[in-house]
Amino acid sequence: MSQPRVLVTGVAGFIGSHVAGHCQALGMAVTGADDLSGGFRRSVPEGIGFVRGDLRDAAFVRSLWAEHGPFDYVYHLAAYAAEGLSHHTRRFNYDTNLGATVNLINAAIASHAQHFVFASSIAVYGTGQLPLREDAAPRPEDPYGIAKYAGELDLYAAERVFGLPFTIFRPHNVYGERQNLADPHRNVIGIFIRQCLRGDPLSVFGDGGQTRAFSYVDDVAPLFARAPLVPAARNEVFNVGADEPVKIIDLAREVAAALDVELKLRHLPARPEVVHAFSDHTKANAVFTPPPHVPLHEGLRRMAAWAKSIELAPPKRFEALEVFEKLPSGWKKEA
Repeated sequence: MSQPRVLVTGVAGFIGSHVAGHCQALGMAVTGADDLSGGFRRSVPEGIGFVRGDLRDAAFVRSLWAEHGPFDYVYHLAAYAAEGLSHHTRRFNYDTNLGATVNLINAAIASHAQHFVFASSIAVYGTGQLPLREDAAPRPEDPYGIAKYAGELDLYAAERVFGLPFTIFRPHNVYGERQNLADPHRNVIGIFIRQCLRGDPLSVFGDGGQTRAFSYVDDVAPLFARAPLVPAARNEVFNVGADEPVKIIDLAREVAAALDVELKLRHLPARPEVVHAFSDHTKANAVFTPPPHVPLHEGLRRMAAWAKSIELAPPKRFEALEVFEKLPSGWKKEA
């Protein structure tokens, strides 16, 4: 096969920029698309053809294929991944996280793309038996998880009717270099790092007893890039990420230690969210043989060093809220 031509959406964002780099390392010719609403042009790896535009616009998506395609593989990582906030941004959430996905699936079908790689989320599971496994029945509890699960179902339908091959990944709590530190609504490690660097107390919802397993980006991004090249990944769903759950209150201590600052906490009222969420990765480990896991303390050390090396952008709150009832107090002003 000649050099694969691939599209990576969200290429100026966090995981998307890392996936694009791994695709390059595999010898693929990469075009990246991003609207720069949550990403940064500096994050796009050198040598990638960058196109700025809004994937919610079907005409823009068609222009990607007309002017830069056709694409053999599509890696769809563009999203606004704020689970709790999605209760208050329902229309925006579905337009951004589902409407854009449908536009890309349509274009992939029309061009007979060879593979569609989709970044879903463990938010599709909702509250369920732990650890979360791929054979568990999804019961998403927030609009973000609903949108992601709808995207998964649409891919199943596209494969059944049109033969579009896919791989779905359900990552969780990914962190690392190039993460957006200016968004106070999502990515708790990024929020904690920004607050530490500014000398602010770390915002903890409730008592901090919620548990998550935090995944360093280099444990996740290489699997995305390789998916179209792995026959056993065809038309399959995989949890990807770290195994060991950590309490949010303990994470706060780890972040402060990585930045060598005194731990200061600000406890906020609990918000509606899944309290405990961590996954089983047996399936992904068997199919992909992932690289050695980066421990949390090491990943935080690397991310802290990077964060100190960049200019810290001011917090950018989400302004276009649609539902104000039960809005968490920490989101009514800068978090």
